[in-house]
Amino acid sequence: MTRYCSRCLYDDTVPHITFDENGVCNYCHTHDRLDQEYPTGEAGWQILENLAEKIKRDGRGKKYDVIVGVSGGCDSSYLLYLAVKLGLRPLAVHFDNTWDSTIAVENIHDVLKKLDVDLFTYVVDNEEYDDIYRSFLKAGVPDVESPTDIGLAAVLYMAAEKYGIKYIFEGHSFRTEGISPLGWIYMDGKYIQTIQKQFGTMPLKTYPNMLLWDMLRWMALRGIQKIRPLYYINYIKSEAMSLLTRELGWEWYGGHHLENRFTAFWHTYFMPVRYNVDQRLLGYSALVRSGQMTRAQGMELMSTPPQYDPELVEMVKKRLGFSDEEFDQLMNLPKKTYRDFKTYKTTFEKLRWLFYILYRLNRVPKSFYMKYCFPDPLEK
Repeated sequence: MTRYCSRCLYDDTVPHITFDENGVCNYCHTHDRLDQEYPTGEAGWQILENLAEKIKRDGRGKKYDVIVGVSGGCDSSYLLYLAVKLGLRPLAVHFDNTWDSTIAVENIHDVLKKLDVDLFTYVVDNEEYDDIYRSFLKAGVPDVESPTDIGLAAVLYMAAEKYGIKYIFEGHSFRTEGISPLGWIYMDGKYIQTIQKQFGTMPLKTYPNMLLWDMLRWMALRGIQKIRPLYYINYIKSEAMSLLTRELGWEWYGGHHLENRFTAFWHTYFMPVRYNVDQRLLGYSALVRSGQMTRAQGMELMSTPPQYDPELVEMVKKRLGFSDEEFDQLMNLPKKTYRDFKTYKTTFEKLRWLFYILYRLNRVPKSFYMKYCFPDPLEK
């Protein structure tokens, strides 16, 4: 019998979940600790304003004072709007993995034009990137989207280093997105390097990987700080979307993370069909914990199976060069995880003391320190 958290929507199928004597899960307790560490309201806005003043001082004499990653999605578009509202001079940075939807591209163009913000774009070779996706599918792991997340992180740092910028704004909010369990996605540069070497047909030439030395150079030596401003405001996504549409000509693309076509495939088809993981659970549970949705509303939404676009699935097959039979074989491979391949996981654990210092200095997000720097209970 499935056991559900008494507060959010998580159940005992979520990796590493535990329940207290009241039936509340450990992810809810993590949310509460983050909620105390990152206040909203007047206190949160004061922290943001103080940060903005420091960023302005450090950016004197430079054309830009902060990096903001953009995808055409709601969170990143609103974050850019917020940076301008705080009086900062952001440089928008986009990692183009060649799978962007048309709406996402138009959103980036419209938002930047209205806010008068410059754009730095890094475009990976499309054949090379498709080969990386094929490699991850052949490896039988769930982490097929990790190259996009690592690539984006690397490009943000590359732009910051190129322009001498000390601050990067990230558009994540634990109150609306939650924190993905380690068993649902794992990412690091060595993992990507290993998978591609074992299953790929092309070397990593244009892909902006982030190996350990890159991380330490950018975080420790260059002192580039990563800040998540949405942690400090009462961020209501529906209100943000209305504002963006009204003031910046932004357009809704139909769902969380669906601004990228392969990301949409991963969320709506690959994870639900191959792993029986409905990642809407992350966002809905976060909204329940933060009081933006009732538990009953969340349960009702989750009772409807995730919808996918059959044409999108066919497009992925065609672009990656898989026949129907080959694709079916990939979807039924023995399931493996990052634990079956070389990664930096044990290195991160050994360097926990260093990453704790970097987290306290805003060089790495707390979520990285929590997920990657402690032993995995499922480790062999």
